[in-house]
Amino acid sequence: MCRILTVVTSLMLLATAGVSAGFVQGTPGSEAPRGARDVILATTTSTQDSGLLDVLVPRFEAETGYRLKPIAVGSGAALELGRRGEADVLLAHSPEAEAAFMAEGFGRDRTVVMANDFIVAGPVIDPAGIAGATDAVTAFQAIAAAEAPFVSRGDDSGTHALEKRLWQQAAITPSGGWYTEAGVGMGETLNIANERAAYTLADRGTFLALQDRLDLTVVVEGAPELINIYHVITVNPENGPAVNTAGADAFATFLVEPATQRLIAEFGVDRFGEPLFVPCADASCEATPAVAPATPVATPA
Repeated sequence: MCRILTVVTSLMLLATAGVSAGFVQGTPGSEAPRGARDVILATTTSTQDSGLLDVLVPRFEAETGYRLKPIAVGSGAALELGRRGEADVLLAHSPEAEAAFMAEGFGRDRTVVMANDFIVAGPVIDPAGIAGATDAVTAFQAIAAAEAPFVSRGDDSGTHALEKRLWQQAAITPSGGWYTEAGVGMGETLNIANERAAYTLADRGTFLALQDRLDLTVVVEGAPELINIYHVITVNPENGPAVNTAGADAFATFLVEPATQRLIAEFGVDRFGEPLFVPCADASCEATPAVAPATPVATPA
């Protein structure tokens, strides 16, 4: 608990948690039939696996009358659905990819919503000897030097993007039998790492949601590079003829309303005894400035 409070103090972050129910992970290209009141949300698997969607979706629908249809994929796949006009609004956590999405004109508005943090999870025996480290790059170097098993999401998600950036900073190109690219979401990646007694990079919320069934433990946390910021992005209607601009705006507005921000702040308290998200519609946890929309260059899908 003291360790978590230290992370909150230094990064203004808290963990996410919860039990996911009622939302089915989507696949890129699986565009759902739309009605005038349907809003297609392409979001990350962490918002589903943590259970946050179970709280937000019914509240949004009750307040607005829209029907929110979440598609849970990696951030990269969510952005691709937006490029093709197969989603109306995005909730992602891959800042560099989001900045490119906005600069290319595929998004209209990008607003910070909330934050949590990433952790490195690993087996209790800790073959790389990195338990307690607060420098993720050094930890990755130790994992590679020991050739300790590591499972990557390998799915172009925000988590995968951060992992690749950490390997690059460590001056390592991971390969060989010790390194596995799973190509699946966060929950499945954690399960694979658990089966193989391997390390993996995970968002804390999904880890906490699944920890009762995992033999893994948190071995690295608290590094500034492990901050995890979520933005809501409304999709440019020029991306496709079916983009529901009004519905997208309604959801983006809903996420930053004071009542919703309080709801986010309280998420997980009943299970963990403390708030598990940092709501930051005021940009208090923003690491990089929001990217202003550029001149649209997108073409209709």
